[in-house]
Amino acid sequence: MRSERRYDLMTQGITASLPGQTVAATEAQAAKPQVEYSLSGGLIARLAKANISLAFTSYQSGLLYMLGRNPKNGAQLHQSQMAKPMGLARTDDGGLVMTGMAQVYRFANVISGDQRINHTFDACFVPRTINVTGRLDAHDVGVTKDGEIVFVNTRYNCLAKLSDTHSFEVVWKPDFISAIVDEDRCHLNGMAMEDGEPRYVTAVSRSDTIDGWRDRRGDGGVVIDVKTGEVVCENLSMPHSPRIHNGQLWVLNSGTGELGVVELPKKKGAKGKFVPKAFCPGFLRGLAFHGDVAFVGLSKPRYKRFDGLELADRLKATDSEPWCGIQAIDLKKGSCVDWFRIDGAIGELYDVEVIEGHACPMTVSPNSPDAAALITFDENSHSTAKAAKPKTKKK
Repeated sequence: MRSERRYDLMTQGITASLPGQTVAATEAQAAKPQVEYSLSGGLIARLAKANISLAFTSYQSGLLYMLGRNPKNGAQLHQSQMAKPMGLARTDDGGLVMTGMAQVYRFANVISGDQRINHTFDACFVPRTINVTGRLDAHDVGVTKDGEIVFVNTRYNCLAKLSDTHSFEVVWKPDFISAIVDEDRCHLNGMAMEDGEPRYVTAVSRSDTIDGWRDRRGDGGVVIDVKTGEVVCENLSMPHSPRIHNGQLWVLNSGTGELGVVELPKKKGAKGKFVPKAFCPGFLRGLAFHGDVAFVGLSKPRYKRFDGLELADRLKATDSEPWCGIQAIDLKKGSCVDWFRIDGAIGELYDVEVIEGHACPMTVSPNSPDAAALITFDENSHSTAKAAKPKTKKK
């Protein structure tokens, strides 16, 4: 029987246990503008029952967050400093990939079984591969069935994969984009994977001129089928985070604050229909599922950039202020059943991912002391070389 191994790390000094319902940012954040976290009474029990935890990113704070439960069944929020963390996706081997400011990261979980970090964390995601791409404004990311990382290259209006030589290789572009140029024309942002391949993407508009998408934020949004190149849904408001779940294509219609499904067209050339399923009080980005629950990321709109969106009217009509945080939406009821909220200096999130099978995960920042201090290796991978027998001469 293998004995329990525990590693002692500083964990960047910004790990916060969340006893009760509200906690202020601690230690390393104390010198920064105040941030307060709060959560619903049932969220941790929900995560425990499903044996999951949550990962989410904020390019505004520059943090990759892990929300789980500690050994005392209290909420535990771990935060690691990253350069503009954006899209998140799990890998088949239990790892994690993430897009950043000028890099694409592949994290590996370096502990297993009964091993723990600081007697608390049952998963430790360490960046083992970092590809320097330059500033591509990369958004959503996924891993193909062949193990290749593919991501939305927003700055160059295409889907791309990593290159051993260059910043990226083009995988696909919308038909309405005439050239691969350094111009964010349509604000391509979201990507839904299906059977290990990119299947649907979202864009804020069909614009083919630099920054043209900003003039089409209200109703210019589209969902495009990567296989056919056809626009399968249109007239959306800044759509994000397309995901396929239980055979349905889900999309966040961010400019209206709605989570919904796209009823795909049944014949070529026809257009599908966006059917709202739930309203969330915020600008929506980041979507992950577990069973009949959707975990939706909410951000506070950056006025005046988001002026004129229907979201403002919806908030006014419901006498609500915009949120920053995560809401758990019951897909059968179409309502929020649990939540995690951030108030104060942080107002924007980008992506959300479910971490299955781990109660309390943590991550390591690539430039932190922990990255230098944490040394792991597979004790079963080495082999003992046999000493060569001395040769004897025949007489």
